[in-house]
Amino acid sequence: MGRGIGKTETQASIELLAELKQRGHPDAPPALVSDGWGGHREALIEVYGQVPAYQGRGRPPVRKQPSDKWQYLQMAKQREQGRVIGVTPRVIFGDPRQVMAELSNHTAYIERTHLTMRHMNGRLVRKTLGFSKRLHMLRAACVWEDVVYNFAHHVKTLRLEVNDGSRRWRQRSPAMVAGLTDHIWSIEELLSYLPLPNNT
Repeated sequence: MGRGIGKTETQASIELLAELKQRGHPDAPPALVSDGWGGHREALIEVYGQVPAYQGRGRPPVRKQPSDKWQYLQMAKQREQGRVIGVTPRVIFGDPRQVMAELSNHTAYIERTHLTMRHMNGRLVRKTLGFSKRLHMLRAACVWEDVVYNFAHHVKTLRLEVNDGSRRWRQRSPAMVAGLTDHIWSIEELLSYLPLPNNT
């Protein structure tokens, strides 16, 4: 039996941040934007928080505290009859003016990414019976969606105007823009490709 995915959002956030800390952010978390749900605040303190140094008076501190250098912005949505009618930003960690200036404009990209994921991955659609019952199956579906989107899917905003007589635009995938490939892959090509392990 595989491991189930029925965890609280706080537990899932702790696992995500712990892996992120191990993979490239050992000292401080990256700037974070989320909706009003979930336990990201508690997870940040659990994974990255530090117990303050003892100052020699009273009881020694035992609870982890956040750093004043963190940046975490929540975008809390207001709904009416199931429809979003407004969004209120809440700065959880960091200087409010700096956090709003640097992070508030990025929420549109996050929502666009969520929408793309739900369109391409049926396991992430809301209110469906097609959700994953096992974590390894959810991971496999998400990896496949990422590969297809980045290698086999052309993005309109990434196309180049060429006007070479036979065509006006050259379609490009995210992987082409990143310099990972020179063409848009077919599904057959993706399924036939054998990635070699990196031994360096």
